[in-house]
Amino acid sequence: MARPILYGADYSVYVRIARMTLEEKGVDYELVPLDIFAAEGVPAWYLEHHPFGRIPAFEHDGFRLFETGAITRYVDEAFDGPALQPADPRGRARIGQITGMLDAYGYRAMVWDVAVERLEKAPADEELIAGGLSQAETVLKVLTSLKAEGPWLLGNQLTLADLHAASIIGYFTKVAEGRDMLARFAEIRDWYARVTARQSFVRTEKVA
Repeated sequence: MARPILYGADYSVYVRIARMTLEEKGVDYELVPLDIFAAEGVPAWYLEHHPFGRIPAFEHDGFRLFETGAITRYVDEAFDGPALQPADPRGRARIGQITGMLDAYGYRAMVWDVAVERLEKAPADEELIAGGLSQAETVLKVLTSLKAEGPWLLGNQLTLADLHAASIIGYFTKVAEGRDMLARFAEIRDWYARVTARQSFVRTEKVA
């Protein structure tokens, strides 16, 4: 069976989620670098893989996918390795709730409005950062309320929810405001320490 191919850039939160999933499953894959922010724009050939020109996209034995959630669920179900989704429908629904919440309310605020704004803009828009931090606080409060008892977000089983959250929070904590806010949420802070110690997180860390 051919190695799966993942198209994307190592700076991308969503490419990292897919890579962490492949790493947790022990899948040998090829990462094809693709910078959608390059000066020349998205290459025309890539639009056959992702018609909206976003990353990641995925291919396995001629089967193509885009959208991170679809990719990670496929990887979990198509390959051997530890299951990253619980068998029960409530557990799977909780994964969908957590990842959907992070996509809709966490990603923009934590990554773009706070981290990217602070790291890459000079001068930074302090009002935008303040708004992002307010939203991030709500996200972390909700994530705390949804976390089950145990080491991982759903309890004793590491799942796709952990990988999704780790990548987004990982970018948020690149800046002091993100680290300071995370420190106020003890349960999520301790969970984050556990998930960032995993080899899937370490091996997918972008080298500056």
